[in-house]
Amino acid sequence: MKLDVLYQGKSPDISIELFPPKTSDGVDVLWQQVERLCAFNPAFFSMTYGAAGSTRNLTLELVDHLKNRLGVEAMCHLTVVGQSKAEARANLDFLQAKGIYNLIALRGDPPRDQEHFTPHPDGFQYAADLVAEACQRNFFAIAVAGFPELHPDSSTLASDLHYLKKKVDAGACVIITQLFLDNAYFYAYHDAVRKAGISVPILPGILPILSAAQVRRFTQLCKATIPPQVDSILHKYEQDDHAVLQYGIELATQQCEGLLQFGCPGLHFYSLNRSRSVETVLKNLHISGQTA
Repeated sequence: MKLDVLYQGKSPDISIELFPPKTSDGVDVLWQQVERLCAFNPAFFSMTYGAAGSTRNLTLELVDHLKNRLGVEAMCHLTVVGQSKAEARANLDFLQAKGIYNLIALRGDPPRDQEHFTPHPDGFQYAADLVAEACQRNFFAIAVAGFPELHPDSSTLASDLHYLKKKVDAGACVIITQLFLDNAYFYAYHDAVRKAGISVPILPGILPILSAAQVRRFTQLCKATIPPQVDSILHKYEQDDHAVLQYGIELATQQCEGLLQFGCPGLHFYSLNRSRSVETVLKNLHISGQTA
């Protein structure tokens, strides 16, 4: 189902983010995880693109496999960084030929050896440009990213919302947020987005914590906050990944309960290619998946 009609139902829809594994064995394990998660009938799986489009070809292959071999709905990540307009258009050509109509358009992170984003000399400058390009085809339904604690390169909420509105005005129909570990950030962001005149569905991005080191690394990259009460527990179980994983499931469950009560039309899980935590959270929520 296309994103622009997906979130019209009364029941929340579940979606799950994956990333391209580095090895063929990793790909085999990925399909095992997907098979387990399919039991919850997710509305779609999304596949990330890698820094500066570093996994571009594999990402395209994997979304094709998801959609056309496994028969599950797939959403492809596409970024502006590191590629020309011609390359971006070739990617859109591929996705359209394969019948993959859902995508998320992102600026993307700069390569690790670059501190700041620099547009490709022959490329699009902003995610909104990629949204507009894709919309010209009258084929794609496009999601964009939202940042409850501001984009890492933004200095003010007003600036952040300005660029978000440009993406929506260009044709984006859904906003999927960066991770957050305190729902208060999402609620405040949701209110600010609505006050800015942006009315498309906003999906909260949920990261079940797997280890203390993992969540610290992730939050540092995206400049998200680890709340004091969460940080205290991470310190307590610093060397006990099992205990942290169990806590991560409890925290994600609590977050999702609050978000569903708030009225969110869906939940987007950052699975990190591991099904256990997402499975357990969904069981805790008594959610079977897409029912719209």
